[in-house]
Amino acid sequence: MKNILICLLFLSGMINAYSQDETIYLYPNGVPGSKGVQIQEESITTDGITRVKNVTNPALYMYQPKDKTSDASVIICPGGGYSILAIDHEGYEIAGWFASRGITAFVLKYRLPQTNLFEDAEIRPLQDAQQAIRVVRKNAAKYGVSPNKIGIMGFSAGGHLASTASTHFNTQIGEITDTGISVRPDFSILIYPVITFDETVTHSGSRGNLLGENPSSGKIEFYSNDLQVTGTTPPTFLISTTDDGVSPENSILYYQACRKYKVPVEMHIYEKGGHGYALKKKGLGPVESWHDRLEDWMKERKLMK
Repeated sequence: MKNILICLLFLSGMINAYSQDETIYLYPNGVPGSKGVQIQEESITTDGITRVKNVTNPALYMYQPKDKTSDASVIICPGGGYSILAIDHEGYEIAGWFASRGITAFVLKYRLPQTNLFEDAEIRPLQDAQQAIRVVRKNAAKYGVSPNKIGIMGFSAGGHLASTASTHFNTQIGEITDTGISVRPDFSILIYPVITFDETVTHSGSRGNLLGENPSSGKIEFYSNDLQVTGTTPPTFLISTTDDGVSPENSILYYQACRKYKVPVEMHIYEKGGHGYALKKKGLGPVESWHDRLEDWMKERKLMK
């Protein structure tokens, strides 16, 4: 037990040693779709979870490794049911984990689909994800990363956003486009993700917050990302648990679609662990080592040393 405690404290110290290096605002010349409502961004911490909402100026928070061993990078989308961003344990802590392993990471503080703040509110999270990829790829040399090794990672509803970015990249969403810069991620990491909006499987809160209470069948299909997988979908890593309130069938559907189209894919489904654990929750059993499986996968793909 003493050795385990020492290891946990060492890991925590490593993660906390890597702090944010730079804030990169996605739209320095004005945020598209804004209704101009003046509202204070909120950040509230309860039960050890930091929840952010009312994001009106989306940004990337860059974490650079002290000892860079890879030119890969990862853009991280925190979850929160499209109603808040769990930006600390599904964002900053994850970025610190990557930095401690030699990889540059970016935490994406994306806009939530708040109709009081934005026109066409449902497109704004995806627009921010695409803009984040565009910004990192365009400035890859500046950030010291490869333009061809930019991954996207998401937790829960952030996993829905990451899988949307991984399947809807052929169309650049919204007012800002650049046909000279691809918004396709080079790999995807989806942790207890929402994938489908099929009412028999989906997380109803995430679907309702993004699309409203009575979305059309066309919208449901469009945002059911297992139905949008093609042969050009990026290689994907998936984690879920059997006892998760976000049904593991979400991951299974995406895995099956990747298999159908011969997209490289790896999936791990643990028996227990629930939801929202990231690296924070302890005493859950084998699921706590999910990041070791991710490390193995990234090393196998030559993204991590």
